[in-house]
Amino acid sequence: MTKTSTNRPRPASARDVSVDVGAGETGAEPRRRAWVDIQPWISLVLRLVLAGVALWAGVAKVMDLPASVRAVRAYELLPTGLAGVVGYALPVVEILVGLLLLVGLLTRYVAVVNGLLMLGFVVGVASAWARGLSIDCGCFGGGGEVAQGEADYLTVLLRDAALVAGSVFLVRWPRSRFSADGALGLDP
Repeated sequence: MTKTSTNRPRPASARDVSVDVGAGETGAEPRRRAWVDIQPWISLVLRLVLAGVALWAGVAKVMDLPASVRAVRAYELLPTGLAGVVGYALPVVEILVGLLLLVGLLTRYVAVVNGLLMLGFVVGVASAWARGLSIDCGCFGGGGEVAQGEADYLTVLLRDAALVAGSVFLVRWPRSRFSADGALGLDP
């Protein structure tokens, strides 16, 4: 019987080659590393887009608070007094959310608030559409009743659904470039 050496290198098989991506890496590790590198940039872009939308909406409404109240009342979902309070408070909340997203402070929590606001807008617009109301959403100022056929509910719903999705992304992956969270060590 001949003795074989166990220290001899064995020939590479197809399985060995597919697994041998790099120094000790599996096939999934380079993809994970790529995600870790790109995710903060995606979150930054989403953070800035959501901040821009919230700030634009809030500032437009705060410039004409009576129109903001009219817009909320046009949905016919809240009692008149409560609609007034919401009409006055909503722009302030949107501006606060926008500023916090802009600087990236408490991103995950602010993204939850933003997502809930957007989801509320989706429900409100869908409700108005389902009930046959013809209103301008008042999303960026103005609002109230408009002539029959002038309301563009589908575009508003698709836009707001995309903003909800962006908020959900930030809730899941809040770590972003150039954020106060990162500077303060608050990144998850």
